[in-house]
Amino acid sequence: MSHTVFTMILLPLALVIIMTSLGVALTLADFRRVLVYPKGVAIGLGNLLLISPALAFGIAWAFALPPELAVGVVLLGAAPGGTMANMLTHLARGDTALAVTMTAVSSTVCVFTMPLLLALGMMVFMGGDQATPIPDLGPIVVKILMITLAPLSFGMLVRAHLPHLAARSAGPLKALAIGFFVLVVVAAIVSERNNILGYITSVGAAVVSLNVLAMGIGYTCARVGRLSQPQSTAVAIELGVHNTTLSMAVGGMISITMAIPGAVYGTFMFATAGVFAYAMARVISPARVPEPDPA
Repeated sequence: MSHTVFTMILLPLALVIIMTSLGVALTLADFRRVLVYPKGVAIGLGNLLLISPALAFGIAWAFALPPELAVGVVLLGAAPGGTMANMLTHLARGDTALAVTMTAVSSTVCVFTMPLLLALGMMVFMGGDQATPIPDLGPIVVKILMITLAPLSFGMLVRAHLPHLAARSAGPLKALAIGFFVLVVVAAIVSERNNILGYITSVGAAVVSLNVLAMGIGYTCARVGRLSQPQSTAVAIELGVHNTTLSMAVGGMISITMAIPGAVYGTFMFATAGVFAYAMARVISPARVPEPDPA
């Protein structure tokens, strides 16, 4: 598969399907829930939008990654939570409603934060590379809008006006989204098959560190902030299961190499997050309901 087909067709198509499947599962109430869980959403989004990107910059620097891989790690840290985070939160007996709200809000906000962090990452790690100038952010924002918010909004409209169709299509769309996620990860690895072993050696430990540290720090911040265990579990899993397809799509707008950290991350994030979810499911009582924010 050529790089052009991968970055211009497969990645955007996969992301459109993934975001449509998310939209079909959302309602406006999922956004209004910010008012119900103000502290939980604030701590969760603070971790997603501030701590996770800062951690990604630090890890890219600490592991002395090659410039394009370093920027790819930054994009990974900047990506919102993925739709599968909600399912894992449910299996972990976490606060699924909070997880859904964080996914919905962060998927909207990332349209503006990811291009900014892309430019910052390129300035920090590729500032001396005249062959790869800092991109114009306007077209990137427009592209992200078209492949994220447009299908997300379409899915929500279907859910609002054609609820029976949404109910029938939710399952198949989710299965299709998972299938396309696996496809883009495999395609990214195949596209760079001549260099993939070197990339895994270079970036593997870095993205594993990002995954484990983000979940650990996210859970710790939530508990220090006096969130319940179910809410803290939702925050941690949201930080561990990113929308790697989006990070690959944004990175692929510049270079296929920038998509590699997302592909490598996607090969193991469900295993690490799954272990965490299993552990929390044994800790959280089945009868326990999400606690409200302390007054």
